[in-house]
Amino acid sequence: MTIAPPATSPSTEFIRGIGPLAAISLVVGSMIGSGIFIVSADIGRQVSPWGPGALLLVWVVTGAMTVTGALAYAELAAMMPRAGGQYVFLREGLSPAAGFLYGWTLFAVIQTGTIAAVAVAFARFLSVLVPGVTPDVFLPLGQIHLPGAPDAIQLGLSNQRLVAMAMIAVLTAINIRGVSLGASIQTVFTVAKVGALAAIVILGLTLFRQPDVAAANFSNFWGTGDWSLAVLPVIGAAMVGSLFSADAWNNVTFAAAEVREPSRNLPRALAVGTITVSLLYILANVAYLNTLPFYGDSNGGDVLARGLQYAAQDRVGTAAIEVAVGAGAATVMAVAILLSTFGCNNGLILSGPRVYYAMARDQLFFARAGALHPQYRTPVFGLVVQAVWAMVLCISGTYGQLLDYVVFAALVFYFLTTLALFRLRRIRPDLPRPVKAFGYPVLPALYLLAVGVLLIILLFMRPLYTWPGLLIVAAGIPVYLLWRRNSSGEVSRRA
Repeated sequence: MTIAPPATSPSTEFIRGIGPLAAISLVVGSMIGSGIFIVSADIGRQVSPWGPGALLLVWVVTGAMTVTGALAYAELAAMMPRAGGQYVFLREGLSPAAGFLYGWTLFAVIQTGTIAAVAVAFARFLSVLVPGVTPDVFLPLGQIHLPGAPDAIQLGLSNQRLVAMAMIAVLTAINIRGVSLGASIQTVFTVAKVGALAAIVILGLTLFRQPDVAAANFSNFWGTGDWSLAVLPVIGAAMVGSLFSADAWNNVTFAAAEVREPSRNLPRALAVGTITVSLLYILANVAYLNTLPFYGDSNGGDVLARGLQYAAQDRVGTAAIEVAVGAGAATVMAVAILLSTFGCNNGLILSGPRVYYAMARDQLFFARAGALHPQYRTPVFGLVVQAVWAMVLCISGTYGQLLDYVVFAALVFYFLTTLALFRLRRIRPDLPRPVKAFGYPVLPALYLLAVGVLLIILLFMRPLYTWPGLLIVAAGIPVYLLWRRNSSGEVSRRA
């Protein structure tokens, strides 16, 4: 049974300060971080026997799944344009418990862990321009050892971690001042980073193109591996990096209550945003294959000898530019990634507290998270606690491992939310549906099948990550029961 939210007055409601362009920018900007410039190296190593064709196949399948999932969410977003987005979809389509477990995992790891990871990526690339921003821990605070981690993680402070924390604090302060300001910043940085990525694509296919390299890559496009069903688990496991590089497209649904004409602009933002980013990602990899040899040597003496697979520190984007401009590539790419990560974190920081707000209104989170600032009309408490926890993850250094753990759990929630689409069609056919899922029921069913297959593959191929991910979700069950008991007790006392 759905919990009725408390009554609202105009002074306690969100301001609809996100227009159509800002909504698209929120999708695109939240998706594009640093991953597209890095993860192709690891994917290339995993699919090595199957050649460049397998690398592009990973990105094509990732794009197809992302767009199909977004088109399925479009119906839910237009039907329920409320603060909380995916949390609300799960609550209404499955159960309050399913919604809470999503919100719990989002706060514990998905949103805050991603914010921490992106902030540290920002600090690491800032060190290219400011050498004093080093990763050396100057104030050690002990060690922790997470299950599945090969080495203990050093707790403490370093210049990089301090910069990351400062970035989180600045963007949180900006978003406290109002959604219109945060949305404007998001639009500016999204345009900048899309332009930078588009420039890499265009230059990689024209001025930077290496004809000999391209000929070698595309003459052996499918490699020498066995293209039977045996390749499916390999492709599935390799998609972890690409899927998370293309993740966070659902964040725009969290801020649905602040989008103007949400029934029209939310579906449009989901469709246009995911299609744009997916095409850019595929074309970026085509550009990489036109500038860098797919195969390389980890001990290679220069950028061409190391190839795409063994680009220094996996910085494929930097290696591609280095072919053309030499040593200046590191600076060029550092600037591009600084723009990209700053805009990405702005979108993540803006969106997350809207979920905590919805949970608080359902009495499943701290009550203060369900209140808005009287002047700025933003969920200040949610923004602050999100920032504090993300900073803790920066200090602990656990964010990378936690993100690995939650890959499986995040896919589970994508699966469950699409399942909620089918269930709502059956149990609530009367609900107004301004937009219907494209290709329903075939395409959403294919998305469910694809995600289901990927879950099975990861369960067996990445057991060190899948089981801890499920444990993080399961840890939310007693927390949910505690919140429900406390909220029921509060209602009884008031009665």
